[in-house]
Amino acid sequence: MDIAVLLLSMCFFFAIGMPIAYALALSSLVGALWIDLPVGAVMQQFASGVGKVSMLTIPFFVLAGAIMAEGGMAKRLVDFAAVVVGFTRMRGGLSQVNILATTIMSGISGSSVADTSAIGSVMIPQMAAKGYPRVFATNVTISASLQAIIIPPSHNSVIYSLATGGVVSITSLFLAGVIPGLLLGFSLMLLCLFYAYRDKHPKGEPVPIRQAVRMLGDAVWGIVTLVIVLGGILTGVFTPIEAGAVACVWAFFVTMFIYRDYKWSELPLLVYKTLQTVAMVLTLVATASCFGYVAALMQMPAKMTDFFVAISSNKYVLLMWLNIMLLVLGTALDLAPLLLICTPILLPVVKSFGIDPVHFGIVMLLNLGIGLLTPPVGTTLFVGCAIGKVSVDEVMRGIWPFYYVMFTVLMIVTYVPWLSLALPRAFGF
Repeated sequence: MDIAVLLLSMCFFFAIGMPIAYALALSSLVGALWIDLPVGAVMQQFASGVGKVSMLTIPFFVLAGAIMAEGGMAKRLVDFAAVVVGFTRMRGGLSQVNILATTIMSGISGSSVADTSAIGSVMIPQMAAKGYPRVFATNVTISASLQAIIIPPSHNSVIYSLATGGVVSITSLFLAGVIPGLLLGFSLMLLCLFYAYRDKHPKGEPVPIRQAVRMLGDAVWGIVTLVIVLGGILTGVFTPIEAGAVACVWAFFVTMFIYRDYKWSELPLLVYKTLQTVAMVLTLVATASCFGYVAALMQMPAKMTDFFVAISSNKYVLLMWLNIMLLVLGTALDLAPLLLICTPILLPVVKSFGIDPVHFGIVMLLNLGIGLLTPPVGTTLFVGCAIGKVSVDEVMRGIWPFYYVMFTVLMIVTYVPWLSLALPRAFGF
């Protein structure tokens, strides 16, 4: 009955349109009052939820990604991808450029919405001008941006790590996302190649040598960011927090002094937007911490474990049910709140079945990331439609082949843990 009161109150607040953070806070208070828990204990949990030093990772990477996404780096990464693809004269070259540029941008921005906005604003008009259907160009862009959910430095990997209470390190999650992210990008490239030959998309055009050298030189400044973030963390020079801070400084230097496409007068607005994002995320973390605390006192994780054990003792069957549940939830709520709500509840379940928490983190991120491309709460979907100037209905009619690819990759990553665990184990995490 205790758990029913907590969940029903949360669903009620969601149903009346209350913001997610407030709904979590109020349902936590309702649950606390129901079990005679002092309200002061909930408030203390609210404060401690955002009092961890590791929380600094979020504002640093959000700010670095925002500077790079809006400071001209996206266009130069597209140019770099065009040079690489152009030498092959591959049919459907621009769709390959789109995915490759998004892969690289994912390793810089850490946000699927930022990738869709930055790469889409450059690539969708180019693809449309060359004869690609706008709906196809939009679907390529938003599907490829799913890579940013798992490729480091993913903001959501940081949130999952925090939601586990530090059980899973940020570095191990960053490493775990590399192979699954690249697998997703490669699979989408194969799909686009199939469409390119079926629908006779134009071939990629080689870039003149002198122009190619200039483009590559410009793009190197952005690609160095990947070296700074991953190289610094893996060699032990930086912690993830320090890597985020250095990435901010580097992004600012490259944007304002090397590329010089961004105006100094626009910086205050960029910082303001970043603060809005960070405030939203931290408020969610604080309120979800309260919710998880009350749920733990009600023994929800233990009861969830008993429930799934009653269904099956086979971990592969469990993973199937968890995939279905997370895919459904991902269509109804945004990614970050679901990570914060579900992780403390489901982590004891998967651990009791012998599933590695790092592997489960990547599976969870992929599931909920697909929800970003699905109505009614598909943030990345809506951003892509706005940039591509197409309706949601048009995109949904054409996105099914991309869904099939994403679901296939999800199944492979779910049932082949090695893909997620190989790099963390190789580096001793």
